[in-house]
Amino acid sequence: MNRLSGIISKIQHSGAILLADVDVDGQNFSAMLIESATRPEWLQEGNSIDLVFKETEVSLAKGLSGMISMRNRMKCTVTYVERGELLSKISLQFLKYAITSAITTRSVDSLDLKIGDEVEALVKANEVSLMRK
Repeated sequence: MNRLSGIISKIQHSGAILLADVDVDGQNFSAMLIESATRPEWLQEGNSIDLVFKETEVSLAKGLSGMISMRNRMKCTVTYVERGELLSKISLQFLKYAITSAITTRSVDSLDLKIGDEVEALVKANEVSLMRK
């Protein structure tokens, strides 16, 4: 599980859907959550939280240009490639955080991923969870 620490900068809600913006060392992230009947007391603007997301939810792009709907974009450096027969594990450095992406080995070959490559890691807002510190 990937984990980034941040501070909730904004919360919007409509019905049972909540969109939280989180500042992680100056970079904005978004998490879309389905609320229960009551919102936890720790889910407030200004609070420190952890963003968590699975390795399988991290897509990678090389040379990405143009508009894209994914708001959670991280400029990363590839630090390790663990090739599997079908699935590969890519270790990345994002700011001070080590994160991991699990993608198909075909995608590794298609992107020609190597240690030292600059990539963008992308995660959809609905794949990000927030955890109390």
